[in-house]
Amino acid sequence: MSRTGIYTGSFDPITNGHIDVIERAAALVDRLVVAVGVHHGKTPVFSAEERLAMIEQQVGDTVRAAGCDLVVTTFDGLAVEAARAANASIIIRGLRDGSDFDYEIQMSTMNAEMAPEAETVFLAASPACRHIAASLVRQIAAMGGDVSKFVPADVASALKDRFASRS
Repeated sequence: MSRTGIYTGSFDPITNGHIDVIERAAALVDRLVVAVGVHHGKTPVFSAEERLAMIEQQVGDTVRAAGCDLVVTTFDGLAVEAARAANASIIIRGLRDGSDFDYEIQMSTMNAEMAPEAETVFLAASPACRHIAASLVRQIAAMGGDVSKFVPADVASALKDRFASRS
């Protein structure tokens, strides 16, 4: 039986925490869909296409080497609808701390009501990634700070270039 999991998020930008969750999720499923949320009311730092390329560049080889099929795509509605469209029976969610848990448990209960065919699986962040949040990475980068401890080198460089061009 083939299992498909979906991991949704903005991935703006992809962080070491996201990579940790993706690589660990790849060991649990046969096919992993990483779905980038495109919300028309938000203005991300990177376009959807740039985020898709970053994800593929950062995890594509590793995930496939683990024997997992990787699909990187976008979605613009509910995560449960993206899960249905991907034929995913597992929704992957990363947890950094208790406040993440409080929010995510509420969300997983709502998702279970809307899509009982999909089970939510929580992956606790590895200790080295527990403190990383994309929103904080963006804020640090926007203020000219060094984010190289929180994102891959290519992503840190892209953030530096992006915010330098906005000055």
